[in-house]
Amino acid sequence: MSLTTDSPIEPTSVHSIPPLLGASLSELTAWVQQNGQPAYRGKQLHQWLYQKGARSLMDISVFPKKWREELSEVSIGRSKIHYRSVAPDSTRKYLLNLEDGLTIETVGIPTQKRLTVCVSSQVGCPMGCDFCATGKGGFTRNLKSYEIVDQVLTVQEDFQRRVSNVVFMGMGEPLLNIDEVVAATRSLNQDVGIGQRSLTISTVGLPGRIRELANHKLQITFAVSLHASNQRLREQLIPSAKRYTLNQLLSECREYVAITGRRVTFEYVLLAGVNDLSAHAIELAKHLRGFQSHVNLIPYNPISDADYERPSEQRVQAFKDVLQQHHLAVSIRYSRGLEANAACGQLRTSRG
Repeated sequence: MSLTTDSPIEPTSVHSIPPLLGASLSELTAWVQQNGQPAYRGKQLHQWLYQKGARSLMDISVFPKKWREELSEVSIGRSKIHYRSVAPDSTRKYLLNLEDGLTIETVGIPTQKRLTVCVSSQVGCPMGCDFCATGKGGFTRNLKSYEIVDQVLTVQEDFQRRVSNVVFMGMGEPLLNIDEVVAATRSLNQDVGIGQRSLTISTVGLPGRIRELANHKLQITFAVSLHASNQRLREQLIPSAKRYTLNQLLSECREYVAITGRRVTFEYVLLAGVNDLSAHAIELAKHLRGFQSHVNLIPYNPISDADYERPSEQRVQAFKDVLQQHHLAVSIRYSRGLEANAACGQLRTSRG
């Protein structure tokens, strides 16, 4: 983002200033200088935005009071917590009110060593995946980069603990909002201080967009929501697969590996009796043979308006065993916070 203008900002134009969150140190420094302050105020502003979690310029006590009052209506770009649910495993799920009144979901997932935030990249999602609560709720708009960064700062503030990892696995398809997602990723890395390899961008797959992301040369973890071992089954679960076949998707994933030197993580939600048979595992293994990849198996988290069910632990383990027999790197990722409407889109539907 850019906050710079050709002349100092007049008090009557403060509403035209974009929110400050998401701006880099150099952009903030240029902005404070244009508003009659010395350059070192830029570093102070940067610290208060990203480390101290300021919600308005009036919060920044090191700034001259008169200057704060003059620019008091300039937005930092912070959301408000509309609703928060806490599961027995300490996972916290949030409904956040944005400045335009829309709501999004964010999840804070703590362990002893990590605090992971699952962020949304869109308000709703246009992909319409058959098993996903967000997809059934429709699509409203893309999020701006500052609205993504805000989610991380909100969780960090609520837990009173530093966020270590961020996953773009909340509401929305990140690669349909690639410019803002990449901008948010760079800000989370450079401004908030989270290592790029601790940031994960997940996609269901869109023609050309994986290649576009690869060309940004980010050192992130890249995840693809596969969920099917053949084209027919993928079309049943993911409507967009009709226009972007499994073979095309895997070909572009191989390009991603070649361009970035980074492996691809394949997310595979296991749906009882649908895609969790040993035959599916063998089929999947054939597709991924020789691929620089890792497979994450995710037992399904049921939602009220879909007929799919969660497979048994025995079926999940059997699927994993088949993949390992075919020499694939594989792990099981169990959902956290199941008691807290943890399936993406559920909380917004019930509380929005």
